[in-house]
Amino acid sequence: MKRLFPAPLLSLTLWLLWLVLNLSTSPGNLLLGALLGVLAPLLMAPLRPQSVRIRRPVTIIRLILRVGLDVLTSNLQVARSVLTAGQRPPRSAFVRIPLDLRDAHGLAALSMITTIVPGTIWSELALDRSILLLHVFDLNDERQFIEHFKHTYERPLMEIFE
Repeated sequence: MKRLFPAPLLSLTLWLLWLVLNLSTSPGNLLLGALLGVLAPLLMAPLRPQSVRIRRPVTIIRLILRVGLDVLTSNLQVARSVLTAGQRPPRSAFVRIPLDLRDAHGLAALSMITTIVPGTIWSELALDRSILLLHVFDLNDERQFIEHFKHTYERPLMEIFE
């Protein structure tokens, strides 16, 4: 069974997504969606050499809620900075953040989080994955930002993936 469905949840999600995007449950769309749900994970399995082991699912919920809150507050902060740019220009800066997170899945999640939160851009990751270079739109205190980033995003991801 694992050979036919290496990722059953992904297969089901792809099938449902196909149906939602086509806005139809016709027999043809049901069949094409099922075919996509079965073949896509089978064809993509060699591209995923590591298996994912999630250790603390409750931490995922807390992290998602925290990222949602940060997205809202960051949107407001960036909007305020843009609207008041004539009075006080934003202090953009590149910040080097030392990383303890080494898991590839955790780093991928961290890159998505930094992309979602307004005002931060993932710029570069050191080859040995020890330092992350972020561009921050408006930086007040670099040390405080690094502590916040590590505590809010990196530590929960380490709990989840390592």
